[in-house]
Amino acid sequence: MKQKVIYTVLMILSVIIFYYAEKAIDFYNYTQTDTAVLKENFMTYLPSSTRDVVIHRRHFSFSYREEHEQAEWVMYYLAKNKLTDSSRKRPYFERDPFVMSGSADWRNYKNSGYQRGHLCPAGDMKFDKEAYEDTFYTSNITPQSAQFNGGIWNQLEHQVRKLAMQKDSLLIITGGVLSPDLDRIGYERVSVPHYFFKIIFYPKQDYKAIAFLIPQENFGNDLNQYITNIDAIEAHTGIDFFKQLDSKKQEKLESTITLDFWNL
Repeated sequence: MKQKVIYTVLMILSVIIFYYAEKAIDFYNYTQTDTAVLKENFMTYLPSSTRDVVIHRRHFSFSYREEHEQAEWVMYYLAKNKLTDSSRKRPYFERDPFVMSGSADWRNYKNSGYQRGHLCPAGDMKFDKEAYEDTFYTSNITPQSAQFNGGIWNQLEHQVRKLAMQKDSLLIITGGVLSPDLDRIGYERVSVPHYFFKIIFYPKQDYKAIAFLIPQENFGNDLNQYITNIDAIEAHTGIDFFKQLDSKKQEKLESTITLDFWNL
């Protein structure tokens, strides 16, 4: 009887190991072979991680901050040929099994006055069922007011898709500005960012980038008033972006705002 129990446990562990190994292989294959941009090495563009907890799902990567119960940044590739208006069944929010410390329970958001706002938008991942469903893990959500989430943040997400249609392929890095003094919600004390950022990077030819830093409260309707450079995002977050680029290229990329290139 004891041997039977041990055998059963080993079989279950084998299935779990195989499942996650398969996902890791899928992610590697995707990042290395799926598109021309990613062949240039997706990993090269990973920002620094405050707690050295970087997790790779198949179609996006993120750095998780356990003390804030959310990702400090999410990075993903957005290509013109991946954008689709296909409708998909909206899944339930679930804890992320890839976060070993445990991502926040979605119930923290109940009656908090905040919505479960996506960092990597579900709308950017409609090209694949698994990719779409992965955006509903709680590691990819953050507290956002209904006005912000459905207003200027949604407007920015739509603008990013328009830019991807124009430029063919972009790399997106997004997150909330996390600091110790933030308000908290729920029994796990999920941090409520005052500001959210989004960096849009064009990784072809001469690198180009543009960044947005938007307050969650008292925001206006004009996206252009929140345009900034990457240096400003680094100053607010303490995150080092594009740290593996040549130092001169990095300095130019992060200090420059090229409005004409982005048609903004």
